[in-house]
Amino acid sequence: MKPKLQKYYEQIKIDHVVFLNFLKATFPVFHNSNFFFRDFHYGVRKYLEKKGNKISYSDSEEIARELGKYFEGEGIFVKIDAQSWKVNYPEFVTTEPGDPL
Repeated sequence: MKPKLQKYYEQIKIDHVVFLNFLKATFPVFHNSNFFFRDFHYGVRKYLEKKGNKISYSDSEEIARELGKYFEGEGIFVKIDAQSWKVNYPEFVTTEPGDPL
């Protein structure tokens, strides 16, 4: 990975809670929901652009692939196939009004 891309990758890893909340605000991401690689890729690109970092499609895809592996290793993403994961992030559990917490 290019040094500039490594820097962005590390930045997201360090701020992964902020990044995950950004994804949740941008896409339908919930605990136990499916999440697709292309949505994740676009989320990485949008997040970096919001932080003032201009990044190409292919570079953001490379970062997304590495971040996907990182989140799999952390147990936040559970791989379903080459293009999708199940989200394992209890902080994103949704409840209906009246449901016990």
